Amino acid sequence: MQRKTFVRTLLALAAAGTAFGAQAQTTKLTLGHGAAPGNPRHEAAVKFADVVKAKSNGRIEVQVAPSAQLGDDAAMVTALRTGALDLSANSQGAVANAVPEYAAFGMPFLFSSLPQAWKLLDGPLGKELADKSAEKGLVVLGYWDNGIRHMSNSKKPLLKPEDLKGMKMRTPPDAVTVDIMQSLGAEAQQIKFAELYVALQQGVVDGQENPLMNIHASKLYEVQKFISLTGHKYEMTPFLMSKRSWDKLSEADRKAVQEAATEATALQRKLSQESDDKLIADLKSKGVRVDTVDKVAFEKGTAAVDDKWAAGPIGPYVKKVIAAARVK
Repeated sequence: MQRKTFVRTLLALAAAGTAFGAQAQTTKLTLGHGAAPGNPRHEAAVKFADVVKAKSNGRIEVQVAPSAQLGDDAAMVTALRTGALDLSANSQGAVANAVPEYAAFGMPFLFSSLPQAWKLLDGPLGKELADKSAEKGLVVLGYWDNGIRHMSNSKKPLLKPEDLKGMKMRTPPDAVTVDIMQSLGAEAQQIKFAELYVALQQGVVDGQENPLMNIHASKLYEVQKFISLTGHKYEMTPFLMSKRSWDKLSEADRKAVQEAATEATALQRKLSQESDDKLIADLKSKGVRVDTVDKVAFEKGTAAVDDKWAAGPIGPYVKKVIAAARVK
C-alpha cells in the first residue's frame, strides 16, 4: 500500500509540475493605443489578441488598453523602445519622432485612395521603413490605416484655403501636419488626442483635422458642426512591437504573432476603407454640415511643404515616396 501511495504521489506531483510548466510558459503582452472602442484600430487590436491566443494554443495572452490609458502615442513609443510596453497601434507623427522617415507618407495630397498608400507600404518602401524602425528598437508587424484626413471646426465652412486664415487648428505631434496648417494660414496648436474633445468644447482651438472614423468614434461632432472634406493628408497607424519583447519570443510564438498581425491588418484596413461613406451620412443625420472643397486651391496652397521636406534631412526618402505615389 505504501508503494502504491508513493507512486500515486509521484504521479500527482508530475502532473502538477506539467500544469505549472504550461502556466509558466504563458506570455502576457500589453497592447496600447489611443483610439476609442468602436474605432477600427481598437477592433483590429482585439482581433489580434484573439487570433494570437488561438494560433499560440493559449501561450500568448494580449491585454488591449485603448483610449490612451497607457499614455499618449509619444509616451507609448518611448515605452516600446525601452521594453516597458510590448505592443502599440501608434501614430505616424509620434513614430516619426523616433524614425523620421515615417513623415514622408504624410506629404500633402500624396494619395487619392487608401489602397494606393497600402501598395507602397507593402512594398520595398515599407520594407525600408521597417528596417529603419528595427534600428530604433521597433518591430513593424503591419501598417494599419489612419485614413485620409479632413478638417472640422465650430465656426464656418472651410471651402478654400483663405477660409483658414487666423483659425486656431489643433494638430497631433506631427511636424508635417503643422507645416500644412501653417501653409494655409492657420495657427497650429498641438494638443493630445485624449484632451481634444474638451479643448474643442472649451474653445481652446476652433477646429482640428482627423479621419472621419476618429471624429465619429470620439464624438467630436458634438462640438464641431462643420466638416470640410479636404483630404489633405494620409496617415498610417504603424502596428509595432518592442524589439525587446520580440526577442524574448520563441520562433513558434513569433510566427503566431506575425500571422495574427497579418489578419488584424487586413481587418483594420477593411474597416477603415468602409467607414467614410457610411460615416458621412451618419454625421449629416446628427446635424453636421459636410462640405466638399476647392481641392486644387488647397493643393497649390500646400505645395511648398513637399519642397521643404524634399530638401531636408530625410529628403532622399521623401523624394522616393513622392515619385512612387505619383506613378500612374
